[in-house]
Amino acid sequence: MLELIRPGIQIDFVGKRRIWMGLSVVAILGTFLLLLTKGLNYGIDFTGGAEVQLHVPEKWDIGKLRDELEKGGMKGLKVQQIGLPVASQYLIKAQGEEKSLNLVAKQVEGILGKSLKTTEFEIQRVDVVGPAAGSSLRMSGFLSMFYALVCILIYVTIRFDYRYSPGAVVALFHDTMLTLGIFILTQKQFDLQILAALLALIGYSNNDTIIVYDRVRETIHQHPELSIEKAVNRAINETLGRTLLTSLSTFITVFALWLLGGKVIEDFAFTLMVGILVGTYSSIFIASSMVIIIAHYHENQTKKLKSKPSKKKRVVRPEPKFQ
Repeated sequence: MLELIRPGIQIDFVGKRRIWMGLSVVAILGTFLLLLTKGLNYGIDFTGGAEVQLHVPEKWDIGKLRDELEKGGMKGLKVQQIGLPVASQYLIKAQGEEKSLNLVAKQVEGILGKSLKTTEFEIQRVDVVGPAAGSSLRMSGFLSMFYALVCILIYVTIRFDYRYSPGAVVALFHDTMLTLGIFILTQKQFDLQILAALLALIGYSNNDTIIVYDRVRETIHQHPELSIEKAVNRAINETLGRTLLTSLSTFITVFALWLLGGKVIEDFAFTLMVGILVGTYSSIFIASSMVIIIAHYHENQTKKLKSKPSKKKRVVRPEPKFQ
């Protein structure tokens, strides 16, 4: 069996947990700041717009198609190649008012009709999303991520106990925010495809966290004499080989999709690549650190309850009886 990490390795992951937690907090705050100032580059799925898929002659490339459409008066277009260059299929995305969106296909047809014969190009598909529908989809998308986090919180609470579930949810929130931060910095288009990738990452990252948590619980039961820091650090080291092998094999597969899959799934694969790296980091440094923080909090609360003096009942003297 291939082993990236030799058995019995002891790396002090827990010792530097405050540094890693601090860096993650700064990154999350930075993402919030970018959301308020720069914002996500929403696609037409969330803002409203029109998509036109068409076929043109093989001698036309993406640059020529864009130039012809811009010369015809269509500004602010996004032209995306679909499949291999030999197929000569392109996706045109346009944003605008709801009344003008229905005319996008006719505009494209009119512009191309000046340079090509009607038999040389073909409009294969037209999709129109109104601004109201786009806003509704955006709200539904973010609610779906929130509901996924709530369901995972309930699952981990039942599967383990309340000391583990907050750490899993914090790690997933951390992964989602950092991935959104990368999208804001790169200004890649955020649409339903990227939202689906984020939901997939929530499940993937949670699976990795559960593996670490299961080994933490097993180590605590087998070695009750160990402190929570040593138990967590031992569990991370014992699962480190499995974590790296799983993440590396998944990353290579997704990288191949990003490199060879074409423009249609390029952003989807990019999201998965970023999420795999961030999810592996959070499983090792964030989720495990949260277990230690919550364990210490629970221990301190127990000590406070034990140290409180018990309230003695007041002895009330009976009223004297007079004869």
